[in-house]
Amino acid sequence: MTDVRKFHVSETDTGMRLDKFLVSQMPEFSRSEIQRFSVVVNGAPCKFSGRLRADDVVSVEILSRPSDVASDNISSDFDLDILYEDDDIIVVNKPRGVVMYPSAGNKTGTLVQNILSHTHLSPLGGLTRPGVVHRLDKDTSGVMVFAKSDAAFRGLVRIFSEHDLTRKYIAFVWGVPNWDGADITGNIVRSSRNRKKMTMVKTGGKPAHTIVNVASVWPRAGVSMFRCTLMTGRTHQIRVHLSAHGFPVLCDSIYGHGASRLGSVRDPELLDFIKTHHGQMLHAEVLDFHHPVTGEMLHFKAQIPDDMAQLRAILDEIG
Repeated sequence: MTDVRKFHVSETDTGMRLDKFLVSQMPEFSRSEIQRFSVVVNGAPCKFSGRLRADDVVSVEILSRPSDVASDNISSDFDLDILYEDDDIIVVNKPRGVVMYPSAGNKTGTLVQNILSHTHLSPLGGLTRPGVVHRLDKDTSGVMVFAKSDAAFRGLVRIFSEHDLTRKYIAFVWGVPNWDGADITGNIVRSSRNRKKMTMVKTGGKPAHTIVNVASVWPRAGVSMFRCTLMTGRTHQIRVHLSAHGFPVLCDSIYGHGASRLGSVRDPELLDFIKTHHGQMLHAEVLDFHHPVTGEMLHFKAQIPDDMAQLRAILDEIG
């Protein structure tokens, strides 16, 4: 089965390596996976180390073998929370602590493997990532859509690449703002010091835009709850934007600055929760999009997980 995608190189991507450009355009694939695809630039073969110019046209031919997708890639380690399913897509509420798909350090127990134990997924995403068109971090919970049919996969890729959807998150953060809402913009790039971390930069990187609204505040605890709307979809976007603006997400081991905040926590129950809890307090609450095949407008909402509900109850007691 073949899936061909075309990308036009913009002025901002001029000089970028071909493989890095493709990783930015197809985040559902790793660089090693992309380097196995057939790629041409302006109709001619090009090395993945080659540099791109403005207005170049990059064509990628993705080959998948459906028989290999589910051969030994199925497991059933937890009950799926299915919000919607038809012949083309499946929408689930991802648990916190679950990895998206198999990788070097996570061979089993992934979300994709558990979905494959329930139904098939489009092979166009690749052998280890069938049906995957977007991602949530391991410790972020919430609404996710997967493609079951090839037509749905292509349609969802277009929807996400064009940002023609609504994605809203709930985040519990350190700090109490003196504003009701904020419009955060700032380019994001992978850190040169820590490849697992993203950072904001003044020049370069990818544009990122997050709209933040204050949902609740607990002044005595020094904690707030934000509702964040993604206008773009960069890696770790909400975590990076909020941390850079002084409101890091609680229990975020990468961007949360937790150790420096613990001294201000006076409530023993809240202190115990923060010290013993692993995984950022971030939840993908809402996902709205047009069905990639039928065009019907779909709306999905997932309630916050039990640990976030427990945190909110602790904060309500503090006031």
